[in-house]
Amino acid sequence: MDGIDWESAAELFPSRSRKARYQLSYRRFDRAAEAVRFAVEELPRELFAGAYLEVEEGRFDAVGIRRLYESGSFPLARRAVARAG
Repeated sequence: MDGIDWESAAELFPSRSRKARYQLSYRRFDRAAEAVRFAVEELPRELFAGAYLEVEEGRFDAVGIRRLYESGSFPLARRAVARAG
C-alpha cells in the first residue's frame, strides 16, 4: 500500500497555528518511520492537521501520514493512544 522505504531520510513540515502553545518548524529525520511516529504521536493536533511529510520523491499530507502509521508495514511500536489526527 505505502511503497515507502521506512529507512529513508524524511522531512516533516508541521503546519503553523495561532492556537498552538508553541510552534515547530521543519524537522529532518534519519528514518521515515521515526518521522511518521513523531508526527502522529507527538505533534499537537493543530500542527498535525496541515502537516506534510516528504520521503524521497513522495509527499504525504496528514491523512497520508496517518495511513502510513496505521499500515501493517509500519516497523515501529505504536503507543496505545496516539494524540494527533
